[in-house]
Amino acid sequence: MQTIRIKTASADGARRARTGPGRDLSPLLAGAATAAAAAGALLALTGSSSVLRGPLTLFFLLAAPACAVAAALRGLDPFGRALASLAGAVVLDMLVAQGMLAVHRWSVRGGVLAVAALSLLVLLLVTLGRARGRRARRQGL
Repeated sequence: MQTIRIKTASADGARRARTGPGRDLSPLLAGAATAAAAAGALLALTGSSSVLRGPLTLFFLLAAPACAVAAALRGLDPFGRALASLAGAVVLDMLVAQGMLAVHRWSVRGGVLAVAALSLLVLLLVTLGRARGRRARRQGL
């Protein structure tokens, strides 16, 4: 039987400094991805006839649940975390589509709103779970 080990942060909390020209691009890319996803949701909800509506809405439908699932999978290595969060995003999107089709209430706006609400719910539950865990550790339970 094989044991799966989860990587944890170092005991002293020190992080290795990244060197090279790409060391400050992570926050910039995260901000650009957030802006693109928000634009996709906004274009879908307003019913715009822009050419970018389709690709940006699809990006939102994959990125929002993927970020929520990735927040829950904090201990995995980056590749495994990205793969699992993308799979979780596809599963969440398919469940929303299946549910809306089953009750004959399919709409683009409703789908975007349902995915956004479920993604926020998952992110909220992860945040509350971590806060509860920190509080329990502080109290020595």
